[in-house]
Amino acid sequence: MSYDPPRPAGRLLLTPEDKDAPARTRRLRKLGLGERPIPALDAFADRLAGLTRAPYAMVNFLDEQGQFFAGLHRPERDVLTVDTDPDTGGGGTRREVGRRLPRDHGFCPHVVVRRKALVLEEVCDYPRFAGNPVVDEFGIRSYLGAPLIDSTQMVLGTVCVVDVVPRPWGREGLRTIKAAAAELAPRLEEDGFLL
Repeated sequence: MSYDPPRPAGRLLLTPEDKDAPARTRRLRKLGLGERPIPALDAFADRLAGLTRAPYAMVNFLDEQGQFFAGLHRPERDVLTVDTDPDTGGGGTRREVGRRLPRDHGFCPHVVVRRKALVLEEVCDYPRFAGNPVVDEFGIRSYLGAPLIDSTQMVLGTVCVVDVVPRPWGREGLRTIKAAAAELAPRLEEDGFLL
């Protein structure tokens, strides 16, 4: 398995190169993260959505292949398309957020590489982010995310919230998302937390 770094679009690199992706993938597998939904992380995402009044909240782990939302909160009636298999008897594509995204979708890869929180109150105000596929495909207009840094100083992923309308997250939103990441990161390494 190898990590294929992103290629620049013109002069602008839309998705940052993630040199830690192979090591992160090994660390995630060692911790048992990033391959299955985890009810405790869904509950964490539910609580984060309530705190921020955002329709979507995620606990996202990034490996060499893409992004996986091990914790996910979404509205009951969703407007986004999922990654469901029509052969499972569901009759084809449903209208909801899926648990997987490619590496070049969304803003979490920027948070992971920068190792810093990212606040985008209106995504379209930033040319670097306005061209991201989630803007056109899913209608995402605002983002708030912070890195999950473990005891080895590895960024495992992010906690984030998104909305389909611009949001004035402000300093309070930044404090909230950073506090959520600081609360969750050490718990990911605790025995029994993820059961």
